[in-house]
Amino acid sequence: MWKSYFSNILLVFVAFTLVSLISSCSSDFEKIRKQDDFGLKYKRAMEYYEQGDFYKTQVLLEQVMPFYKNKEEIEDIYFTYANTHYKMNKFILGAYYFKNFATTFPNSKYEEEASFMAAYSNYKVSPKYRLDQTYTDKAIDAMQLFINTHPDSERIPECNRLIDELRRKKELKAFAQADLYFKLNDYKAARHTYQSVLKDYPDALEAERARFMIVKSDYKLAQNSIELTQIERFQDAVESYKDFIDRYPSSEYSKEAQDLYNSSLERIERLSTE
Repeated sequence: MWKSYFSNILLVFVAFTLVSLISSCSSDFEKIRKQDDFGLKYKRAMEYYEQGDFYKTQVLLEQVMPFYKNKEEIEDIYFTYANTHYKMNKFILGAYYFKNFATTFPNSKYEEEASFMAAYSNYKVSPKYRLDQTYTDKAIDAMQLFINTHPDSERIPECNRLIDELRRKKELKAFAQADLYFKLNDYKAARHTYQSVLKDYPDALEAERARFMIVKSDYKLAQNSIELTQIERFQDAVESYKDFIDRYPSSEYSKEAQDLYNSSLERIERLSTE
């Protein structure tokens, strides 16, 4: 019983101590925030940054920036301020402030890092491929700009890797859209979209399947067309098959594609004699 009693006392003491420490720290921050000693604010902001308290760093740096506007410390202040947004997972704001830093201080020792981080922050908000890819496009553009303006940077291989990853998302997004058209029986739109994907991403991993799906879309479109246009559209399926089989003679889709081709020829012959 006594052991349990003293354990409870110890827990209460530890909890009280922690609350006191937190209260003291909060009180210390509030005192600094409210006074006009900008040198102290700057010093403590950097201390908070080293401690990983990015919110307090950000608050204090916002207050001291106007005071240091034309002083040499402003580069350290602004770069750290931009980084607090990134550290707090506010990537859109991080991208904005990093880009603004690189533009405002083009000769800074931090310019290369800021330019890269502006691009990388956009990469961090690039969503899954099924969602809107606006930030994927922004990240690709920013990465490419970094490569163009920093051709000797050690970051170039990383940028190229990230661009490939981002472009892969866009490939998957485009193929998913084409597949959706096909599932909705909009074979004309499916064919057009598969062709656009192949034009935009000729080396895509799904290129073989896309060319097969063009054959299948042509065949389905012909099947569902009015008789007046069927011959022409089955001929399109025949031509799509020839293009497909020339490129992928040993494809896993070759048997199904061959069946569509044979069926198209039969339908053309039948329609021609009717």
